[in-house]
Amino acid sequence: MLELVLKLFLAHIVGDFVFQPNKWVKSKEDKKYKSPYLYWHILIHTIALLIALQFNFNYWLGILIIVCSHYLIDLSKLYLIKEINVRWLFLWDQLAHLVVIFGVVRIYEIYEVDVSIFYKPQLLLFIIAVLLVTIVASIVMKLIISKWELNSNSNEMSLNDAGKYIGILERLFIFVFIITNNWQGIGFLLAAKSVFRFGDLSRSEDRKLTEYILIGTLLSFGLAILVGMGYNYILTTL
Repeated sequence: MLELVLKLFLAHIVGDFVFQPNKWVKSKEDKKYKSPYLYWHILIHTIALLIALQFNFNYWLGILIIVCSHYLIDLSKLYLIKEINVRWLFLWDQLAHLVVIFGVVRIYEIYEVDVSIFYKPQLLLFIIAVLLVTIVASIVMKLIISKWELNSNSNEMSLNDAGKYIGILERLFIFVFIITNNWQGIGFLLAAKSVFRFGDLSRSEDRKLTEYILIGTLLSFGLAILVGMGYNYILTTL
């Protein structure tokens, strides 16, 4: 089963990403079903499937299902591109392709999904830790830092919610470093952040900004380390 999944997934990556230039994407968005590149894209995807499956025509039904569904999914995406956020549309598009792939695999291979694995304490603990270190930590930090109002013109040049997502990624990295016992990675991350923040921290005329950044950094690192150590401790007791 895994071999078939990997072959179909490889064909999908090759057809949907490797051999689809931006020129083709732009043409499809502008001309929809009239774009010749839409059909070139489907042809390349078909060839990729045939090569991945070693021209084994015993899979003709699966190839037909994947190719036809790929055309319909892509065409639907082209008409929804102005209605739905492009990031969400990309996510749903890829998810739909994956559902089709696993549906085709189900035709040829008998497999069962063990739902009980999703209720194992280890997985539940991991999900809780990730939620704590991302969403919950962001809310806690916002509540704590809101005590200090920072009025700085530099915020006007910042990306929307950039600080929030940088903090989430930063805490996720720290969490992964801790649970994999790579504590030195935290030092590297702190050094890298200091380098990128040097421009802000060197502004001697804005001491409040420097203090604000330091408080945020220490809080973010502290919460991530606390969650990571707590995860490791609880995991040893399970």
